[in-house]
Amino acid sequence: MSCRTWTRWHTCHPDRVQTQASAVVIGGGVMGTSIAYHLAAAGVRDVVLVERDELASGSTSKAAGGVRAQFSDELNVHLGARSLEAFGRFQEEIGYDIGLHRVGYLFLLSTPEEVASFEESVRLQNSLGVPSRMITPKEARKLSPLISTDGLLAAAYSPDDGHCTPEAVVHGYASAARALGVRILRHTEVTGIELHGSTITAVSTTLGRIATGVVICTAGPWSRAVGRMAGVELPVVPLRRQIAVTEPVKGLRPDLPMTIDFTTSLYFHAEGPGLLLGMSDPDERPGFATDTHDRWIPGLYAAMERRAPALLDLRRTGGWAGLYEVTPDHNALIGEATSVSRFLYATGFSGHGFLQGPAVGEVVRDLCLGRVPFVDVSPLSADRFAADAHRPEANLV
Repeated sequence: MSCRTWTRWHTCHPDRVQTQASAVVIGGGVMGTSIAYHLAAAGVRDVVLVERDELASGSTSKAAGGVRAQFSDELNVHLGARSLEAFGRFQEEIGYDIGLHRVGYLFLLSTPEEVASFEESVRLQNSLGVPSRMITPKEARKLSPLISTDGLLAAAYSPDDGHCTPEAVVHGYASAARALGVRILRHTEVTGIELHGSTITAVSTTLGRIATGVVICTAGPWSRAVGRMAGVELPVVPLRRQIAVTEPVKGLRPDLPMTIDFTTSLYFHAEGPGLLLGMSDPDERPGFATDTHDRWIPGLYAAMERRAPALLDLRRTGGWAGLYEVTPDHNALIGEATSVSRFLYATGFSGHGFLQGPAVGEVVRDLCLGRVPFVDVSPLSADRFAADAHRPEANLV
């Protein structure tokens, strides 16, 4: 059975899972709900999405919400730009307000190497229709008045980028998917994937067995375990990242861009009347812990003192921790397994998954249906690591 075969649900006891599906999507974040929606919109009515907790309860709800097309990898530029288009029409098409703010992304650059790298990236982006540009430190401070330009050499800026609300995107896609016939099973854990030889035959869950010939793994940091259920190696490692929220900022500009000090990875954008800010922690070790701690604060304060000293006067009022799903080259895994029939995956986005969710939903729909996607994602296959064909992405946050 494949996504190309429409099947009718079997009747069953109301508290048990329906027994047959053209495709089972594992994971209820932006990737899973986007793929389920795009499959249903293409006419596949018997899709089941399985989420062991609540929708958007994993990495998606912990994301900073940035959306951009400023990448160094051509594939990521395509995926980011296509997703920006989808976010722009999301309310009209899906019927959900996602709080989209097209305020731009501003990368602050402090070394000649960073400047050279971003100049090359901007040339690539411009060739693909992205209106990014290099600007001076003075222009950067005009856009983002909270920064200091001491030691700043240049900046890269694109006005089309911005940020929105991750949970709203997930629930919008989920609502639209349900309306098209997708069944979403929350608080349901996948316990196994059944194979007959190299062919998938079913997914076992805590609500029962779902006969299917197609599995789509969108389990984020938990994807390696899901892949191994089918004998597929997905090299994804979980890594905690923390976010802080501040008190209201007097005179905060509503058009403040997402501002990123590329040297330290310190970033911030407006969050209501205050700021949402974060930074990578070089001392963080892989693991599934999502409790918050203050070990990262000294490094955060040092980065603020260097690049945005005005932030030091702000009181923290909240924050949270979530998980990045990191691959060896910090780029996504998108494709279909070669060792098992009809095991597809979209995972390992290493921090830029939320912003690519709409476009990846289109791509995986087309892979599932045997269509040619709008962009060739074969270089993002998980097999690239065995072939020593790493594909690094430089513009990471």
